[in-house]
Amino acid sequence: MGANMLRELSISVGQKLKVNRQSITCAESCTGGGIAKAITDIAGSSAYFERGFVTYSNAAKHELLGVAETTLSAHGAVSENVVREMAVGALKAANADLAISVSGIAGPDGGSEDKPVGTVWFGFATRSGRVLTRKMHFAGDRDAVRLQATIFALQTTLDVFL
Repeated sequence: MGANMLRELSISVGQKLKVNRQSITCAESCTGGGIAKAITDIAGSSAYFERGFVTYSNAAKHELLGVAETTLSAHGAVSENVVREMAVGALKAANADLAISVSGIAGPDGGSEDKPVGTVWFGFATRSGRVLTRKMHFAGDRDAVRLQATIFALQTTLDVFL
């Protein structure tokens, strides 16, 4: 079910991007490139996807996307502030029309009372200056959390921005 849903979402996102003549990029942490893979699994995706960023470490978030070190130290990588800066940074670095960012705790460890395993923050930014953030809590093992996060990112892109 998840793989088919993901493929259908990727096709729909791609079709809308083509019609709108828009490009998309992504800045991923906990999904490890899963969003970029889902997008580029669709033939013809080079028409709307040129590059993405897997920024697993804080250093990568800072160096590649321009996330402020003070933001990372004050809020932690899994936070609204960080995904906001990731999305805006990816948008600029890729010169895209739309950016998705994601940072979360996929597990099985790494969670805390404030940020339990399954906590995932999403950021979305557009060339026109719109920025949206969302926090979700997903259940299941590491693969389940990552799949749900990828589906949520694409579904939100389709529903809200396309």
